[in-house]
Amino acid sequence: MCVESDGCEIEGCSSSDEVRTLSGSMSPGLKSNPDLHPCKPGQKFRAALLRCRSPAAAAGILTFGNVLNYMDRYTVVGVLLDIQRHYDVSDSRIGLLQTVFICSFMVAAPIFGYLGDRFNRKVILSCGIFFWSIVTLSSSFISKEYYWLFVLSRGLVGIGESSYSSISPTIIGDLFTNNSRTMMLSVFYLAIPLGSGLGYILGSSAKEAAGDWHWALRVSPVLGITAGTLILLFVPEPKRGSADQMAGRIKTRTSWFCDMKALAKNRSYVFSSLASAAVSFATGAFGMWIPLYLARAQVVQKTAEPCTKEICSSTDSLIFGAITCVTGLLGVVIGAATTRLCRQKTERADPLVCAVSMLGSAIFICLIFVVAKKSIVGAYVCIFIGETLLFLNWAITADILMFVVIPTRRATAVAFQSFTSHLLGDAGSPYLIGLISDALQQNYTTSALWRFLSLGYALMLCPFIIVLGGMFFLATALFFLDDREEAEKQLTRPPSSVRV
Repeated sequence: MCVESDGCEIEGCSSSDEVRTLSGSMSPGLKSNPDLHPCKPGQKFRAALLRCRSPAAAAGILTFGNVLNYMDRYTVVGVLLDIQRHYDVSDSRIGLLQTVFICSFMVAAPIFGYLGDRFNRKVILSCGIFFWSIVTLSSSFISKEYYWLFVLSRGLVGIGESSYSSISPTIIGDLFTNNSRTMMLSVFYLAIPLGSGLGYILGSSAKEAAGDWHWALRVSPVLGITAGTLILLFVPEPKRGSADQMAGRIKTRTSWFCDMKALAKNRSYVFSSLASAAVSFATGAFGMWIPLYLARAQVVQKTAEPCTKEICSSTDSLIFGAITCVTGLLGVVIGAATTRLCRQKTERADPLVCAVSMLGSAIFICLIFVVAKKSIVGAYVCIFIGETLLFLNWAITADILMFVVIPTRRATAVAFQSFTSHLLGDAGSPYLIGLISDALQQNYTTSALWRFLSLGYALMLCPFIIVLGGMFFLATALFFLDDREEAEKQLTRPPSSVRV
C-alpha cells in the first residue's frame, strides 16, 4: 500500500510504490503498519488527484497553457485594423503594441529564469497565467482617449506570459528524455503556431459575434484562469535533472553569474539563440502585418473596398489564422520526423535540419511580395509553404538547448535565449516595419497602391533576416557535437570539478 503525508492508506498501491504529494515531493512506499488509519473522503480525493499526475498529463496541461499564451498574444493582432481605427493611430504607433509587449516579455524572462532554477516552478507558472488573464480582461474596458494605457496593458501582459515561456519547457525536460523528450517538446512548441492561429480566429470570430472588437479580449482570460488552476492541481514539480538520472550528481548549485559565464562559452547555445532571434524577427513582423498587407492587396486588385465602417472585415485574419494553425501542425510534425530520420545519418541532424528549412522558407516568403499584387490565392500558397518550413525549427531548437545545457541551468538558458531572441527579433520588428512603411508613404503621394507597396517593401526585410538565421544554424552544426559532449561530461564529474 502507499501512504500519504498524513499517514493514511491509499487503496490500490503496492508496497514498492511511491506517491507524489500535491507539493511535488516523493513519499517512498511503506509496508503495512497497524498504526495507519483509513483515508477520509477528502484524502481519497487528494489521492485520486495524485494518480492523475502522469508525465503525459502534465505535458498536455503545459501545452494547453502554451496555446493560451500565444492565443492571447495574437488575439489583438486579429482585430488590429479595428484597434487602429478605434484609437486613430498610424502604422508605427499601432506597431508599438507588439513592441511594448515583447520588450516587457524579454526583460522579465531572465528574472523568471533565475527564479525557475531555484524555486517551485509550477507556482510561478500559475501566478503568471492568473496575472496576464486579469490584465487582458481589464484592458478591454479602456476608452479611446487612453491609447497609452492600452499599450501599457500589453506590456504588463508580456510580463505575465514571460514566466510561462521561460519555465514550462524545463519541466517537460525533467519529465522526459531522448526521443520521448523530442516528441513532447514538439507537441509543446506546436502551441506557438497553433495558439497564434487560434488568436487570429478567436479575435475575428468574437468581434463578429458580438459586433464589438473589445469582446475579443474577454474570452482568453477565462481559459487562462482554467489553465492556471489545472497546473496547480495536476502538474508535478520534478527534481531538476531527474529524467537525465543526474539529480544526485551535481550537488552544489552554481551562481547566476557562473551560469551566464558557462552559457556565453557554449557556442552551440549562442549561435542557436541568434538563429532564434532571426525566426522571431520574421514571425513577429509577419504576425502583425501580413493580414493588413493582404487586405490592402485586395483593395489594389479592386476585389474589396477600403474599410470605412466601425467593424472591418476579418476575412484575411481568419484565413491567415487557419493557415498558421495548419502550417504549425505540419511544420512541427515534419520537423520531428525529419530530425529523427536524419539522426540515423548524422549526429548533427538537429541544427542542419533547421538551417535547410530556414533557407527554403526565405525563398517562398520572397515570392509572397511578388505575387500578392496579382493573386491573393498565390500569396496564400507561398505563405503556406514558407510558414511550414519556418515552423520546422521551433521544437528542434529547444531540443538543441536540452542537449548542450545541463539541467540545473536550463531555465536560465531558456530565459536568456528568449531574452536575446526577442531583443534582436520581434521586440523591434513590428515597429520597424511600420516605421519604414510610414516613411515611404510620407515621401511619395499617398494612394491605395502606394500604401500596399510601401508595406510590402518594408516586409521584404524579413527574408534577408531569415537567410541570416539559416547561417547561424549552420554555425551551430559546427560546434554541436563538442558542446553536447561537454554537457554529458559535466553530469559525471564530481561537483568540485565542474567547469564554468
